[in-house]
Amino acid sequence: MELDELDRLAVKAFDGYLVRKDLAQRFKGQYPVPTYVGEFLLGRYCASTDEEEIAEGLEVVERQMRERTVRPGEEELFKSRAREHGSIKLIDLVTARLDTATDSYLASLPSLRLNDVRIDPEMVASNERMLTGGFYAEIQLEYDAAIAQEKAGRPFGLTSLRPIQLSKRGVLDDLARGREYFTTYEWKQFLLRSIGFEPSRLSTRAQDILLLKMIPFVERNYNMVELGPRGTGKSHLFQQVSPYSHLVSGGKATVARMFVNNSTGQRGLVCQYDVVCFDEVSGISFDQRDGINIMKGYMESGEFSRGRESIRASGSIVMVGNFEVDVEHQQRIGHLLGPMPPEMRNDTAFMDRLHAYLPGWDVPKLEASLFTDHFGLVSDFLSEVWTQLRSDSRLTAIQGRVNYGGALSGRDTTAVNRSVNGLLKLLYPNRDQFICEEDLEWAVRLAMECRRRVKEQQKRIGSAEFRNTHFSYQIGNDGIEVFIVTPELQSDNSIGTDPLPPGQVWAISPGGPDENAGLYRIDVNEGPGSGVKIINVPVPGPFRESIKYGEQNLFTRARELVGDRDPRQHEFIVQLRAFDTAKSGAHLGLPALLAFCSSLLGKSLKGGLIAVGGLNLGGGLDPVYNAVNVAELAIEKGATTLLIPISARRQLNELSDEMATKISILFYADAREALIKALGD
Repeated sequence: MELDELDRLAVKAFDGYLVRKDLAQRFKGQYPVPTYVGEFLLGRYCASTDEEEIAEGLEVVERQMRERTVRPGEEELFKSRAREHGSIKLIDLVTARLDTATDSYLASLPSLRLNDVRIDPEMVASNERMLTGGFYAEIQLEYDAAIAQEKAGRPFGLTSLRPIQLSKRGVLDDLARGREYFTTYEWKQFLLRSIGFEPSRLSTRAQDILLLKMIPFVERNYNMVELGPRGTGKSHLFQQVSPYSHLVSGGKATVARMFVNNSTGQRGLVCQYDVVCFDEVSGISFDQRDGINIMKGYMESGEFSRGRESIRASGSIVMVGNFEVDVEHQQRIGHLLGPMPPEMRNDTAFMDRLHAYLPGWDVPKLEASLFTDHFGLVSDFLSEVWTQLRSDSRLTAIQGRVNYGGALSGRDTTAVNRSVNGLLKLLYPNRDQFICEEDLEWAVRLAMECRRRVKEQQKRIGSAEFRNTHFSYQIGNDGIEVFIVTPELQSDNSIGTDPLPPGQVWAISPGGPDENAGLYRIDVNEGPGSGVKIINVPVPGPFRESIKYGEQNLFTRARELVGDRDPRQHEFIVQLRAFDTAKSGAHLGLPALLAFCSSLLGKSLKGGLIAVGGLNLGGGLDPVYNAVNVAELAIEKGATTLLIPISARRQLNELSDEMATKISILFYADAREALIKALGD
């Protein structure tokens, strides 16, 4: 392996906490243990950049994995060795249970198919997780021939146990110090390498989704769902990287195992693990009828009841599953939570408790080329840092710096805050480090998108309370309001219900003798300077004329249109995008004027709005001779509101009843009235 700049930074920042991830991949599939078990040993013996030291360490790790892990068919061989030598060392998943018949604890070692291994109560008391799902550990297993001679004797016993996880204090401080060597971009890349992926082979979108998947590890009581195609590694992070997460495979989930056993008082998985992940969630069901209700209550408050006692836990709930169809088809036949179990599928109250819905369809299928062969943090160090970050918060550091739009309900705000908090903790493990505006905005955009995806599915089910899904935010009190959409709802050549960014407007040119009506979008960006620059090459003559009329009306009527803002002190960069066969951009003076005003004011026009109207130099409006055709085109393109000159009112009486019910028509008599109606609220 050839060290790159990121590797050199990592070696400088985290000497002793690194492992070459290709070495960890070498053992994947060879031995019956998760990846983090191999990394634990590699971190102990191969945390070096020296090739000779790595080679020596690899021999030790290879020998320990070979001698201490039990492959199928070798169970009796290892039992025999324990008998012949008195004891053996193993790496295995250790679980325990209380045997009331003998008032003693018994351990289970699945690789040896032993369910009655003696274990000291003190060992169980100091490692309670072995009573719920168990954990991997280095153990010493003894065989006592004398006990074997007794009736119903249990000759196998655990004499020592070392959990495969890092419990060293101060690891969070070590991570915070190391983080200072990296830029935010480099740190994101390094985090992805630390969970085994090579970021240079992933799109920015896929990288963001993988970072979102880390939030449940650093955020308490975080509820997340990810659905997508098969083979994209949805459960990889929750099964292979951290001993603090537990994977529940498809099938029945018992209330006793998940929450609390009422007969023994034993706490369940959500109390013992940071993350509980349901794999193949479509097949999950509870053994009790009220199991889903208990889970909904827990997802809401982090509490559940055992009789009169209320128990609090912090385990995050993650649900992953597969789509049987593509996203577009799923949206046509139902909604994007359709693959969930029947008890959850159409339950809007359950959906409301989800903080994020990750688009698994934007992650590529796992293949060897996606895994990194560079340095990353040892998994047990990373997972220990993550579990310590759960008690931290970054929300106080950003208080007052970001404002959410009015469409977010109380639960929406909570969900977005949880996601933002998690992402910022991943990027800024040092709570005293200043969070830059760019990173804050990145976190808010991702958090809003993932929560809005939940809200859109609630809206599809038809509940009136979820109608307003136009999520927006504003950085600072003077910032521009930015609206967030989920990409699967967008289409480049149709008009959505979401407001466009300031300076953008959908428009219809009514055409003329040589050209049909056509859909356009005008994009205007303003900055310091003066004048108007059209960046289309070549610039269509009719569109140049439309821009000239819009510009002149802006200058002459600036006071009544944009108040005290002086348009002559701004430069406007204009681009025309045509979506039909019509390309000339004729008679778009009024939409151009709206785009200029919107960019100067920093305000978006109403979502779903399309504007029609030509201007002349004196501010007069050109007549629209084919208003019915224009309205029908607006409806076809998905507009919900048509802004059109009042002179077209009589023509639109000819619009069919069916068409008239699909669109709201706003008439205007001059440019100022058009702007007021286009801005809406």
